[in-house]
Amino acid sequence: MKTRILSALFAGMLFVGCTSTQTIGNDLATALPIETSIDLTKVENDKVPVTINPGRFNIDNVTYRLPKVVQGTYSISNFGKYVDDFKAYDYKGNELSVVKTDDNTWTIANAKQLDKITYLVNDTFDEETEGGIGKEQPFSPSGTNIEPDNYVLNLHGFIGYFDSLKNNQYKLDVTASADFVRSSALQETGSSTSADGKAITTNYIAPRYFDVTDNPMMYGNLSVEEFKVGDIKIVLSVYSPNKVHSAESLKPAMLKMMEAQKTFLGDIDSTPRYDIFLYLSDGSEGSPKGFGALEHHKSTVVVMPEDYPAEDLDEGMIDVVSHEFFHIVTPLSVHSEDIHYFDYNNPTFSKHLWMYEGVTEYFATLFQVDQGLVTEDKFYSSIYEKIQHSLQLDDTMSFTVMSENVIDKPYSDQYLNVYQKGALIGMCIDILMREESNGQRGILSLMKELSNKYGVNKPFEDDTLIDEITAMTYPSIGTFLNTHVVGTTPINYTDFFDKVGLEIVEDDNVETNFIMNGGTLIISGNPQYGTIFFTDAVQENSFWNDLGVKPADIIKSIDGTDLTMQNANNVLQQVFMWKVGQDVSVKLNRGGEDIDIKTTTVQSYTKGEVLKAKADATKQQMDLREAWLKG
Repeated sequence: MKTRILSALFAGMLFVGCTSTQTIGNDLATALPIETSIDLTKVENDKVPVTINPGRFNIDNVTYRLPKVVQGTYSISNFGKYVDDFKAYDYKGNELSVVKTDDNTWTIANAKQLDKITYLVNDTFDEETEGGIGKEQPFSPSGTNIEPDNYVLNLHGFIGYFDSLKNNQYKLDVTASADFVRSSALQETGSSTSADGKAITTNYIAPRYFDVTDNPMMYGNLSVEEFKVGDIKIVLSVYSPNKVHSAESLKPAMLKMMEAQKTFLGDIDSTPRYDIFLYLSDGSEGSPKGFGALEHHKSTVVVMPEDYPAEDLDEGMIDVVSHEFFHIVTPLSVHSEDIHYFDYNNPTFSKHLWMYEGVTEYFATLFQVDQGLVTEDKFYSSIYEKIQHSLQLDDTMSFTVMSENVIDKPYSDQYLNVYQKGALIGMCIDILMREESNGQRGILSLMKELSNKYGVNKPFEDDTLIDEITAMTYPSIGTFLNTHVVGTTPINYTDFFDKVGLEIVEDDNVETNFIMNGGTLIISGNPQYGTIFFTDAVQENSFWNDLGVKPADIIKSIDGTDLTMQNANNVLQQVFMWKVGQDVSVKLNRGGEDIDIKTTTVQSYTKGEVLKAKADATKQQMDLREAWLKG
């Protein structure tokens, strides 16, 4: 999962009968499929009808569940809370007794007579609230949408499982308007058209419940583009409610990025197809609020703002999709038993988020300089930003302990550090391996070796991974991991930068944006009076300081929009995205006097630290740096 929530800047989204005679026991021995259907043509009050036909049981009571937690989210979602009117029927059409035992679980008595289950599903997008994402509300890219022209079908929000049958095959029929574009990562086996030609039922198959949850779909008024990256077919599906963006407009940036990723990865080919599902949120009521992406083994679901200019959307998509695509290395090819045998309602978590999310994020940063998509200075800036952000979190917390307890406090509050310190852990291992091997080996080669040893269908044992990595690499790697990842000792990044001839220096001309100085906001709010104002930090932002803006100046409006506590996130996101050379207007109030500013933006600078190459770096340092950055 990769979050890109800019709002955080200011805050710190008719049933068919069945007469099957299949017999199912309680011992996992059967391979008979569970037949399921979703009917998008029968939606009422934003609720989709779902039918589940498990076949015939030979036990008295069965339990049916929707997931409490889904893979890749590291937070509680409780998808059962979005289910209404849950009913079980016998073969004569009579209702059976059902007891809901918790938010996600239903127990059905007289299960030997059970023919089918029916229920209605509400979408999660409509239920999102500001600040609620990740707090027992599904993160938007893991959520569901039910609207007349768009359906986001993260199937874990619609289809559940029986405790003893998670390894059974699933058959899924999705019925929808014949006018809809259908895009699915799940294997399609056929389709049929209704007698009146108005609806098409598409048939899918999933080998087991994991494959149901791992293969999202999107139906509706979509634009779809396909292209090849090496031997991998990429399918890009885009929903833009106001037709601001399209798959065609995004394709060039995605193609360029993913070609560079594939070149960087080399011979790692874990999937013949990769799907990107992009939902663009227009900010209206019921639209998602959590921007970012959720990885699946062979696809990703992305939610971004629709009002992003094309250049910013390209940049945002490169940021999040590159991260998600690198998940084909880990956890697709390299993962622990906790992931391979994931329990959706009583999950245990691996100790190694530093690898699943951290190394993945590091690759998503490193490949851009390796493939010439960004300059070395831009790469150094990204690394230094991660250091600054990581230091705002608990730098002494054991990363393995945090990972293993990630959905519980206080560890859940530190989750975002997997994208900051987690990536920096990957960087340090990379530099150490380059140093130990005379530049010949790095963390990418390590991940390839782990992938060859394990792979998609063979998990590693969680408690032995660090010992295995040490045996495959060098004692210094084991010392580093045990000291700084298992242990609680903060990393001295200066030691690693010195190895590659870099240094952190004070600079008067650090580029910044129009709402922050580095990682420091230059605005704040007063909830009592409902005002937004500039802080003392505005004096160190050259753009505003040169315009004569002073601390405590109240911001009344920006580009003609009155600024309030209610719309501050949306309006200030626009300021965050201002480009140099853009005409802007701002109305301030200083001591009761209104001040109008109309100007054209110029690059803003602040004073701060930067990471840069040493002027007197030795040849040994420069050679190691070249091996690190260019492989």
